[in-house]
Amino acid sequence: MCGIAGYLCFEGRVAPSVDVLGDMVSSLRHRGPDASGVYLDDSVGLGHSRLSIVDLAGGDQPIHNEDESLWIVYNGEIFNYPELQKELAARGHRFYTSTDTEVILHLYEEEGAACLSRLNGQFALAIWDNRARSLFLARDRMGIRPLHYIVEKGRLLFASEIKALFQADDVPRRLDPVALDQVFTFWSPLPGRTIFQAVQELPPGHYLVATPEGGVSIRQYWDVPFGPPGEQSAWEPEELREHVRELLIDAVRIRLRADVPVGSYLSGGLDSSGVTAIVKRHFNNRLRTFGIRFEEPRFDESRFQDGMVSFLGTEHTAIRATNEEIGKAFRDVIRHVEKPILRTAPVPLYLLSDTVRRNGFKVVLTGEGADEVFGGYDIFRETLVRRFWARQPSSRLRPRLIRKLYPDIFRDPRLGATLQAFFGVGLQNTGDPFYSHRIRWENTKRIKTFFSEDLRGAIGDYSGEDELRARLPGSFASWDPLSKAQYLEMALFLSNYLLSSQGDRVAMAHSVEIRLPFLDYRIVEFMARVPPRWKIRGLREKYLLKRVLHDLLPAPILRRPKHPYRAPIGQSLLPGNGADLPEALTGDALKREGLFDAAKVGRLIRKIRTVPEPSEVDAMALAGILSSQLLHEQFVSRFPAGRGAPFVPTVFVDRRSIVPK
Repeated sequence: MCGIAGYLCFEGRVAPSVDVLGDMVSSLRHRGPDASGVYLDDSVGLGHSRLSIVDLAGGDQPIHNEDESLWIVYNGEIFNYPELQKELAARGHRFYTSTDTEVILHLYEEEGAACLSRLNGQFALAIWDNRARSLFLARDRMGIRPLHYIVEKGRLLFASEIKALFQADDVPRRLDPVALDQVFTFWSPLPGRTIFQAVQELPPGHYLVATPEGGVSIRQYWDVPFGPPGEQSAWEPEELREHVRELLIDAVRIRLRADVPVGSYLSGGLDSSGVTAIVKRHFNNRLRTFGIRFEEPRFDESRFQDGMVSFLGTEHTAIRATNEEIGKAFRDVIRHVEKPILRTAPVPLYLLSDTVRRNGFKVVLTGEGADEVFGGYDIFRETLVRRFWARQPSSRLRPRLIRKLYPDIFRDPRLGATLQAFFGVGLQNTGDPFYSHRIRWENTKRIKTFFSEDLRGAIGDYSGEDELRARLPGSFASWDPLSKAQYLEMALFLSNYLLSSQGDRVAMAHSVEIRLPFLDYRIVEFMARVPPRWKIRGLREKYLLKRVLHDLLPAPILRRPKHPYRAPIGQSLLPGNGADLPEALTGDALKREGLFDAAKVGRLIRKIRTVPEPSEVDAMALAGILSSQLLHEQFVSRFPAGRGAPFVPTVFVDRRSIVPK
């Protein structure tokens, strides 16, 4: 894993100075502290900050092909690169490194943009073709690695993180009201948009081509291949189990390819336990594992985590994420995730990646993605139950299935009728394309009551749902209900929140690369064609995955109910009645930034401080408001431009026809 940055100047535009490119790369040093490099010619600059994992001695970037007509900077891993390298060598290509980076470049030389379909990995890359005078940017299928850009003032700037773009003094730094509206509906901006005006993010499964003449085109090369029921697999359950088992073992195997040690996250849940068990059973008997413990019992999975450590015999390191530590680290996390967040869940993972790096590890496997791919979230089961209930909306028995899904929130019998009405919102509107997520989004939208009048005016009559509806695949209406719900979860929550704020950003903040076997595209594509009855059986989530892992895991792990990963919010951000209020939440700060109604926020804070446990909406409102305020402060009001120590690249290639003295 690494950080990349660069620019392409359109005709008539003077290229940014070498110092600006150096500042862009330096701002990404947390992503790649091991080496750095730049390539320059008259209209393009490529920069790289390296985290060395493959070919430690010889893999510094930028990297070129045989005749130096192609140059690449790249953030990611291509896990099938040895096979591709062998194939390319047989075609006559010569390699001067042992990196997957160089393999990409030669494959691009052979196949152009079509090479992306051959790559099994997680990546964001930039290739400059000196002959064709074109810049090629691409991002992996699932969006595991980030890539941002801005086209403005006669140039295109790109970078792994937005803070690198802001190193150019003339790049505007303003929050986007529409993006804020999207965050406080969908939990993140819609694909392609960022929280900052004019700054775009290349969507997952897309590539961009730009030329010095000013042409910029974006194309999609992949999407999750859900389809109508008639196109789903007719395989028997045992055939499905065996095939998924083979795919998963191979996905783990190739993700262990590295010239440094590879560890694994182990929470005690099914997904991370399954990945860790596969490593131990098939590949590595001395595996290091890492996990999180919480101060508060309702968030803590220590009992199951300890059970899996004992069962597998791993060398385990766990951190204890206290409420105080979560609160203290929240500001730093916002600087790294570069968007508002509605929960504190990314913070313990930020703390964990620090521990992983301090223990000498750069790479860890994780279990992320299994819920989306195999049907593990409660929102999926909830959707199926509500559709079943909608067939007989007056039934007294069918709504009770909701109580089986959420026994904790139905614990108080006095709330039964209220909660039943809550889950009955829009019950019979089963033709709604967003039926599965309607309740979640309506719940989240309530936070927008804290928006200031100015922010409401800037948003106007914009509808995020209308924009999303226009983006849905043409065949979406013909899919089964579970496939629709899975697609929405993958397109919105997975790529833009889970893999970003809870994934790449908090891991790479400490130079740690996460690898996600469940998001191997072969598994994603195969499971998209598996009928829903083999994903959720009755109310049993991840039915097929549990069959795959049956002989690898102990019964308590296979049988335990889904325990969503969360972290304390109110207790961490407003700890105790006498604690000092974060400066960003004071009335003066709220009025100065102008995003939220200071009086309403004040009432929210007083309410949270007087109740034993805030409601979910109040807690999310607190996290969203504070993170938005911190974001504005760190990137708009008080952004620190680079201008630090002089940038001295490990690799420096200057091909400009006129080199200033």
